[in-house]
Amino acid sequence: MAAGGALVTMGGQLAKIAVQFGGVILLARLLTPRDYGLVTMVLAIVGVGEVLRDFGLSSAAIQARHLSRGQRDNLFWINTAIGLVLALVVFLMAGRIAAFYGEPLLRGLAQAIALTFLLNGLTTQYRAHLTRELRFKRLTAAEVGGQLAGLAVAVVLALAGYGYWALVVQQIVQAAMILAVMVAAARWLPGLPKRDAEVRSFLRFGGNVMASQLLAWFSNNVGQILIGNRLGAAPLGLYNRAFALVAMPLTQLNAPATSVALPVLSRLQGDPARYAAFLLRGQAALMHFLIAVFAFACAQAEPLIVLTLGARWAEAVPMFQALAVGAVFQSAGYAAYWVFMSKGLTASQLRYAVISRTLVIACIASGAQWGALGVAMGYAVGSALSWPLALWWLGRISDAPVRGMAGNGVRAIAGYALCGVASYAAAAHWATSLPAKLALGAVAGAVAFAAVCALWPGFRRDVAGILHTHTLLRTVRSG
Repeated sequence: MAAGGALVTMGGQLAKIAVQFGGVILLARLLTPRDYGLVTMVLAIVGVGEVLRDFGLSSAAIQARHLSRGQRDNLFWINTAIGLVLALVVFLMAGRIAAFYGEPLLRGLAQAIALTFLLNGLTTQYRAHLTRELRFKRLTAAEVGGQLAGLAVAVVLALAGYGYWALVVQQIVQAAMILAVMVAAARWLPGLPKRDAEVRSFLRFGGNVMASQLLAWFSNNVGQILIGNRLGAAPLGLYNRAFALVAMPLTQLNAPATSVALPVLSRLQGDPARYAAFLLRGQAALMHFLIAVFAFACAQAEPLIVLTLGARWAEAVPMFQALAVGAVFQSAGYAAYWVFMSKGLTASQLRYAVISRTLVIACIASGAQWGALGVAMGYAVGSALSWPLALWWLGRISDAPVRGMAGNGVRAIAGYALCGVASYAAAAHWATSLPAKLALGAVAGAVAFAAVCALWPGFRRDVAGILHTHTLLRTVRSG
């Protein structure tokens, strides 16, 4: 089940990335940076509601050793109630959001976006149920179908000249479609709330998770709020597209990897050797793919952005490069989250998040005085400092193989940094046109990768281990 789930989930995520990337290209050519900036102004503030709406209860339901039907029903109604309350709050606060940015247009945008909180609240426990039951095919079908439906409607509206409203309607349609498909796929309808189904332990677990996620949300969005408030919609639109291009592979690959890793690691808590083996292999597989992508994207940022999004987005190139560097260190640190969650160390994770996210926010605020690029550089510095802090923290409170995790990260970062340097140098020295730079950079990066594998035994062993991950997954399944 774990092996099949991993393959289905990662395959589905590749499909989701393809849909999202296609959507970014299409809509960036149909809409302006200001269109994106206006919608981002609203989302940068109200996005905190998504963290509150989940309340960490999806993670609590997935991680729990036992979950009764009554408990699942109660969690559903809690998430739904939170979603409804948040929808009403955002609707009523829309005028104040518009006043904060000095953009009257934002009032209607915020009121429309409020509906997504209720839809996502209804979806929360359906997603958790499908994940807990390892029904990855149905989960993936729902999410890919929702994205396709939302993108199709957005493209039609953008072509019809509706501008930023295309982005708003895209979110509503996507949320509604995902809910409908998940309800059908789960084959479960919640019953009425039950007093005898105790959920206090889920709320305690979820509360710690939510607090950590709130800090993460704030560190990811404080830069966008500062840019929107100080510089306006157009610079924010440029930063937002750069951030979205970086966040896309991060979220779309980390989310399914976590969906597979978390249930398996939770079940392996009593077997330290197999726990460590699965953790290190999973960390290496996720890191190598993501860091390879970001190293190449950073080296070839100019041709990638100009050729895909268009020349009017060229100013986003340096922001994208800075954010990509930060994403490399985020990729290295994702396995730390798996340890916190699978071992139930949510209280300790919250204490770590307070320190690490405060560090990131301080770096972003310091960089904001140099504009949008300074915000991106501050984000990169804060992310780079947070990774070793996470490993040190886990070494103090758990038996996680932190030395192995550190070694995995150092080898991947150093190896692909060399590949990125080779890609950039070859394209800059021998190519003149943007397509030629992209092609030559890809060839040079691939040659450098082969050379690193040949000359660095540790890096070569990591790559070989990733290629045989299916063997480890089969042993987990048989156990």
